[in-house]
Amino acid sequence: MIEKFKLPTREMNGAILVLIGAILFSAKAVVVKLTYQFPLGAVTSLFFRMLFAFPFLVWIAYREEKKEGATRIERKEWISVISMGIVGYYLASLFDFVGLQYITAGLERIILFVYPTLVVVLSFFFLKTKIHFKEIFSLLLTYTGVGIAYSQDLKVGETKDVTLGAFFILLSALTYAIYLMGSGKMIPRLGAKRYTAYALAISSLVVFLHFALFGRYEELIQPFEFYILAFFMGTVNTVLPAIFVSEGIERVGSKAAAIIGSVGPMSTLFLAYWFLGETITFFHIIGTVFVLSGVFLIGNQKKPKQIAT
Repeated sequence: MIEKFKLPTREMNGAILVLIGAILFSAKAVVVKLTYQFPLGAVTSLFFRMLFAFPFLVWIAYREEKKEGATRIERKEWISVISMGIVGYYLASLFDFVGLQYITAGLERIILFVYPTLVVVLSFFFLKTKIHFKEIFSLLLTYTGVGIAYSQDLKVGETKDVTLGAFFILLSALTYAIYLMGSGKMIPRLGAKRYTAYALAISSLVVFLHFALFGRYEELIQPFEFYILAFFMGTVNTVLPAIFVSEGIERVGSKAAAIIGSVGPMSTLFLAYWFLGETITFFHIIGTVFVLSGVFLIGNQKKPKQIAT
């Protein structure tokens, strides 16, 4: 009897952390859509997300920097961290927030989740990596699933808006894929949590600069309910899942974390249904299954290093 009530193992704890982190990351799209109920644009919503996340990110980076055994970051490495922070989080987040103005949260997560397949395509064109039949089949499966989900959104939205939104989300996935390729050597050296904290903090500074130059200052004044949502988005949907996923990966490994993290697109569909009233059709489910299946096949050959934010 005692054996049945053992405390969870290290691996179980890791799986739970990754699961919670993936759901919280995915819920971000729903919260972003909720902020658009207020009179503001994508840049302002993103500004508030990073504003509330920034102090925690600086604290995490400082704590990781002071850990015993932390490697010193060289000048060339700082250039890599800064550039990848701009590409992987500033641009990816900006495109994501802009795209969410036009499409549903469910479709956003489905398209965003194709980033591992984009890594394969980019590797083929720029690193001359061979693409095998299994990977070609994975790509066909994944983008067929995206096409199915996209066709369903066309039935409830304007064709121009859905297409524009899907284009921006695809750009977000593309820039995140570039970030993963460019971060491949740095993450093992610095550690996922330390590297992610620096990259997100740097992207926050770029977002602040973007808003200072092009933002609408009148949009800073919002009802109190908005600030609650923005704080939730910056902490619960950004900082907490980044910590949970990093801790989880250390316990279960990147491949297992990627499999567990695949709950993200499906959880977004249901969260969007509950909180935004978005429709879930049979074909949305089929499209999601196609995408997940294609990404799984890719993941069996390449180890994803992080889960899309």
